[in-house]
Amino acid sequence: MQSLFTQQQGASLLEMMAVVFIVAIAATMAVPRLQEQLYQRELDTLAMRFIQHAHFARQQALHSGSAVRIRPRNEADWNGGWQVESVCKVQGCKTQVWLQQASLDPVVIHSLTNKTGQQFADPQTGRKQIVFNAAGAARTQSGGFVANRLVMTHRKAPTLEKHLILASGGRWRLCNPKQDARGCH
Repeated sequence: MQSLFTQQQGASLLEMMAVVFIVAIAATMAVPRLQEQLYQRELDTLAMRFIQHAHFARQQALHSGSAVRIRPRNEADWNGGWQVESVCKVQGCKTQVWLQQASLDPVVIHSLTNKTGQQFADPQTGRKQIVFNAAGAARTQSGGFVANRLVMTHRKAPTLEKHLILASGGRWRLCNPKQDARGCH
């Protein structure tokens, strides 16, 4: 004989709706943070790729004993990508391209409105490039040391910034102005 008071199995519709509601609230709060982390990762990846390509250019200059440069692909700005190539100083020489980076979308490289972020423009020629001589030093056309920076931001999160700083000694530093205690100076 079966008891009148049987034990219920499962959950009621109201309990299920409450659980779904709680999960939806948690997801709504987490998605913007996850998107920001994704944008930061895209920015970090492209910044590291630029530095790796600049290191490759320097190593290629040391190995070949001749000048190698990293420059914007479209000559005007870095947002169209960049390439690492040999520098021809004699007529009839053919430039050899070793590495290329296509368009940077969704990352943007720009100059800041203050004194920093000249995008490695040579003061004499105005050309944007980093030329490594046979000794591996980054020099301007007139022979001065290159010490400059690129500033990268993300199109979908313009508050995220990454500064790629090349010191006169040839060392690179990645700087996040929001997190770097020393600042990006």
